[in-house]
Amino acid sequence: MQVWPGEAYPLGATYDGAGTNFAVFTEAADRVELCLLHDDGSETAVELRESDAFVRHAYVPGIMPGQRYGFRVHGPYDPGRGLRCNSAKLLLDPYAKAISGSVRWGEEVYGYHFDDPERRNDLDSAPHTMTSVVVNPYFDWGDDRRPRTEYHRTVIYEAHVKGLTMRHPGLPEELRGTYAALAHPAVIEHLTELGVTALEMMPVHQFVNDHRLVDMGLNNYWGYNTIGFFAPHNAYASWGDRGQQVLEFKSAVRALHEAGIEVILDVVYNHTAEGNHLGPTLSFKGIDNPSYYRLTDDPRYYMDTTGTGNSLLMRSPHVLQMIMDSLRYWVLEMHVDGFRFDLAATLARQFHEVDRLSSFFDLVQQDPVVSQVKLIAEPWDVGEGGYQVGNFPPLWTEWNGKYRDTVRDVWRGEARAVGEFASRLTGSSDLYQDDGRRPLASINFVTCHDGFTLRDLVSYDDKHNAANGEDNRDGESHNRSWNCGVEGETDDPEVLGLRARQMRNFIATLMLSQGVPMISHGDEFGRTQQGNNNAYCQDSELAWVEWPDAEGPGAELLDFTRALVRLRREHPVFRRRRFFHGRPVEGAHGELSDIAWFTPEGKEMAPRDWDRAQASALSVFLNGNAISEPGARGERITDDSFLLMFNASARPLEFVVPVDLGRQWQVVVDTADPRALASDAGPKLQAGARLTLADRSMTVLQRPT
Repeated sequence: MQVWPGEAYPLGATYDGAGTNFAVFTEAADRVELCLLHDDGSETAVELRESDAFVRHAYVPGIMPGQRYGFRVHGPYDPGRGLRCNSAKLLLDPYAKAISGSVRWGEEVYGYHFDDPERRNDLDSAPHTMTSVVVNPYFDWGDDRRPRTEYHRTVIYEAHVKGLTMRHPGLPEELRGTYAALAHPAVIEHLTELGVTALEMMPVHQFVNDHRLVDMGLNNYWGYNTIGFFAPHNAYASWGDRGQQVLEFKSAVRALHEAGIEVILDVVYNHTAEGNHLGPTLSFKGIDNPSYYRLTDDPRYYMDTTGTGNSLLMRSPHVLQMIMDSLRYWVLEMHVDGFRFDLAATLARQFHEVDRLSSFFDLVQQDPVVSQVKLIAEPWDVGEGGYQVGNFPPLWTEWNGKYRDTVRDVWRGEARAVGEFASRLTGSSDLYQDDGRRPLASINFVTCHDGFTLRDLVSYDDKHNAANGEDNRDGESHNRSWNCGVEGETDDPEVLGLRARQMRNFIATLMLSQGVPMISHGDEFGRTQQGNNNAYCQDSELAWVEWPDAEGPGAELLDFTRALVRLRREHPVFRRRRFFHGRPVEGAHGELSDIAWFTPEGKEMAPRDWDRAQASALSVFLNGNAISEPGARGERITDDSFLLMFNASARPLEFVVPVDLGRQWQVVVDTADPRALASDAGPKLQAGARLTLADRSMTVLQRPT
């Protein structure tokens, strides 16, 4: 076999049509072998003799796409110094573009012996571990163009590739649970009819099913256990894992783009699947442990701000390079449109504290590729000072956990100050305005993958996670949920009616709030996980989306959700790009403020009302004639005006239509009557009219321009 010196850049395996260049960084190694793997179980070892700035490299002519490979790193095994090199372990390429197979758990994939953690384990891991794959970078994108949907027009749909598609009746069985299923017309039609503009995929980076879960007969369903930051997860491919997963993922992105839907990836750059000092040796740990991971003062152990055993070392230039290379790869080569960063506060930790101006954010800010896509932070981790909602840099948007908590509390009848509720409805200026950000920095959500589904939120007071095998100890215990009087499933028509109304309340509030709304998959038709609020290990019908019959109970909620998304899309007053001023706007017609708040009696709220009122009964006026931001060509934007009436109390309340806002109004949404769906059939009301809102309901009135 010919072996040429090759190049130190780019890292990973790069096929050029005639052969493949291999390059891997390691400062810890004495020498590195590239192992080319054959289907009969044998391997050919090629020593990477060339080294530039600790990058070992070689070019091997004739190595084609589909070739499986790995590295064996020879060097010190000295955990006391943080070094865990072990040539008996076949290691994944940190830059692998595809990964084949899965881990067969046993002592072979660990660097130590189970009966003596201090003793090095020299059992060969090759037959038991995953392997890297050389991929063909060439793909016919055709005329693919990114939708580039502006945030104020964005509706995000968080979904799991497998969970969304495994039980879809319109999909061929061989495609269910795969990237190809996302590209199927049946799925795309549902998303487009719903009004979704961005599909936020739960982790699709190659991940590992934890040893503990496999022993329990479970799987890491969610996928927050990454081992390959460049490789699409191979189990979601319908026709092979020797690079086919890359082609299938690209095809799905192309199909979604053609439908005008952006693709956002939920990415996990805060930790890897190798766990702590008792975890397996699969890649980074054996290549250069102290360069990749945050170690404690005793280098045998790992600092953990993620609750998973380890944290990547964000002050290491090699880690930062890998993350930025990965992000650029997914944008430039895979054509994705943005990222949601799991436990993003960990990315900001250079030493211990959360540093808003850490190196990672500086790199993103100046990067000409990554800075131009959607960047969404989950603004917390489990470390000290890790709750950082509102504290990310101006380029970023954030999952607004305070929005979720406030809206849940209001509709379940928990006392909340009216000022806090008002701030959440209007884009959370208290969180984002002081650093130059706008309402669109707030990604609003009521539910997501982590926690109760929307139906379970109104059906359970307590979590029911027995299926996870942890005696119901796992998962959040304080869910801000309310079961409407009965725990779990019931046939009581009054309870079912109240639950349906509560779900509509949440959907309507979400869609008519300023900011960017996010729907969790299946909530649009009321899917359930039977009270399990931590389905991370439930790769089963418990967590998969059960699609409703056309005439089933979920169809009514689906129609309602579609109508509210459409109402938001058609009216810019619900998706403003600037915060409200709370006063008349220069150049607007009339002297009305752009927003005004009223008591149920129709009186504008005075300072004493703000001080003592709870957010259980109030109205808010949104003035469509006082939108301050201009259109794309500088034109003035005008819209109809709306009056949103909230009755979150436990009894019916009479509301008065304020007399100074316009003469005639029409009911376009009434969560107590799902048939009132932004149609011309809603009742018309005059200024000063009185109407009774059912307990725990919301009514929206519209006044034409």
